[in-house]
Amino acid sequence: MKKTLISLLFTASLTTLSAHSATPPNTLVVAQSLDDAISFDPAQGFETSTVQAFTNLYQRLLQSDPAHPVDLRPTLASSWKAGSDNRSLTFTLRDGATFASGNPIRPEDVIFSLSRVIKLNLEPSFVLTQLGWNTKNIDNQLTKTSANQVTLHWDAAVSPAFVLSLLSAPVASIVDEKEALSHQVNNDLGHQWLSSHSAGSGPYQIRRYVPHEVLLMTANPRSPAGAPKLSTLLIKNVPEAATRRLVIEQGDADIARNLGSDQFSALQHKPGVTPVSVPIASLYYLLFNTQSSATLKNPAFWEASRYLFDYDGIANGLLKGQFSIHQSFLPSGYLGALNDTPYTYNPEKAKAILAKAGLSNVSFKVVVNNQPPYLDIAQALQASFAKGGVKIELIPSLSSEVTAKMASHQFDATVTSWGPDYFDPNTNAAAFATNPEDGSSTLAYRAGWHIPELTAETHKAVALTDNAQRAALYEKLQRQVQKSSPYVIGLQAHQLIALRSNIKGYQQGMNPDMVYYSQVTK
Repeated sequence: MKKTLISLLFTASLTTLSAHSATPPNTLVVAQSLDDAISFDPAQGFETSTVQAFTNLYQRLLQSDPAHPVDLRPTLASSWKAGSDNRSLTFTLRDGATFASGNPIRPEDVIFSLSRVIKLNLEPSFVLTQLGWNTKNIDNQLTKTSANQVTLHWDAAVSPAFVLSLLSAPVASIVDEKEALSHQVNNDLGHQWLSSHSAGSGPYQIRRYVPHEVLLMTANPRSPAGAPKLSTLLIKNVPEAATRRLVIEQGDADIARNLGSDQFSALQHKPGVTPVSVPIASLYYLLFNTQSSATLKNPAFWEASRYLFDYDGIANGLLKGQFSIHQSFLPSGYLGALNDTPYTYNPEKAKAILAKAGLSNVSFKVVVNNQPPYLDIAQALQASFAKGGVKIELIPSLSSEVTAKMASHQFDATVTSWGPDYFDPNTNAAAFATNPEDGSSTLAYRAGWHIPELTAETHKAVALTDNAQRAALYEKLQRQVQKSSPYVIGLQAHQLIALRSNIKGYQQGMNPDMVYYSQVTK
């Protein structure tokens, strides 16, 4: 097979583990698993690996400030203005901005990018269909209003502030229409080609992608954000966390992502390596199916369970560095997030609550993903609940089996996690605090929890235009769910990574797409 740039770089960066080496000086080598990647088209990509790439390949009209994610800053738009009816936004595009191809960024590209998400109707399209957009009306909802302006209209009862949050999501990345359509096959709007190529204005562009092996990105000197500090970004597939630890320790990678607690601990104080624990917006919790038994439906049992969750033992003992204690449905760092932790492990108090409610000999089954950290957390809960007189039977299962049982309500309880789909409090509020009773698979629906009042309040929050008012309402909702609900939210995850000590300028935020490589130097 003919040797290409990618194989040369791969050979240069990956030597035998028995000898120390250094990565090429102008190449950033990242070791992580790429096995989840399905598509690098922002209209489809919804996996961790692809979403992490999008901020480096594409830009949106506006994006979160890396240093203060709640603040949205202009990116491809220089400004925007809401319509008088609060059902439209007009964006003025940045002067002189171009794609990696050299094509200018036009209102037509914005219209093409957002409408193709709706027309392709792939997994992340729900982020934008919340605006009431569908294949029948989308062409009338997006309008070029001048040579450098585009107006977006929507019918849903949501505020401009909420719409701006949605437009900062990876699925709203702006794609080069001319470049994408030049590779169109069977009217697919360039989808097949974009699955392994890029047509954006981000600091990097895809040079080559080999599934389950490597993603090679090279600098885009035309990016409106400026060229990246390093000319090449090489992300190589290293599926095992233990191997990722070895390659960062040996110097065969500059960054190792998604380490486990054991690997993270082993790298502490290693010369040439800087371990970093980054808080991310993933919450771990215990969920009860209220339809399974009268006990699991009893609010007294929910209350007792809050005192049987060993928060400190798991976060600061068993899985030290991988979690922090968090007891509300909005992750720390989100607008309106409630960071109070009113509950502590107290089995005697739990026993008293159960006795007062007439609940004795309580037992239930927990179906749980058989992989860490889920099974680790479930085993810890089995022990901590036992001290309160509650017996848990664990049923370790494949992730797909857990999902299927939750969807069909064929379970007592589960230990699982929830990560946001976009950077707005509604992404979690809609999951934990709404049950539309229409078959929507919210967490409240899966728990069989009927909450018309909370559902109405959550819908009210997304329609508010004032962020202070939104934050206040989300705090109220969190307190209600925290006090009495069929969830025991206990932990907020941290992503464990390691950098070689000569790496400077790397930034990472709490959402999966908030990975910034462009300012990295070495």
